[in-house]
Amino acid sequence: MANKKDKDTTSGGTIALNKRARHEYHIDERYEAGIALLGWEVKSLRAGRINLTDAYAIVRHGEIVLFGASIPPLISASTHVVAEDRRTRKLLLHRAEIDKLVGAVERKGYTIVPLAMYWKKNKVKLEIGLARGKQDHDKRNAEKDKDWARDKQRAMRSHNREA
Repeated sequence: MANKKDKDTTSGGTIALNKRARHEYHIDERYEAGIALLGWEVKSLRAGRINLTDAYAIVRHGEIVLFGASIPPLISASTHVVAEDRRTRKLLLHRAEIDKLVGAVERKGYTIVPLAMYWKKNKVKLEIGLARGKQDHDKRNAEKDKDWARDKQRAMRSHNREA
């Protein structure tokens, strides 16, 4: 017999990843934030329609807001509203977290970038990172390290097959 607790009520985990952010920035700290959405936006997210590539977060009036995230509307879900796909959306964080992020952005020159969007108990959560920009040589070194790790795995696999 299955209990109600055993039943998974989440809608599928990850909605979107921002792979470009990991390539462009050094991520120092990560935070989980809620996001204020409208009904048609949630329906679009359930359909997997979001683009976080050009998105970033800034501080405005003591709050953290998300800019540049595109959530295109579903034609069937947004017939009665004027849908703006790139509107600014408020991020929901604790005051202590907001103060820490504001201090890092204003004093140390960090950037707040969205890393991933996912479902958590039927709520949309956004993973944001406190990030520093990478230089071109840092990107090349990261690419070399990734290639070396891949070649090392291949060599280990072929060595294990021979033995």
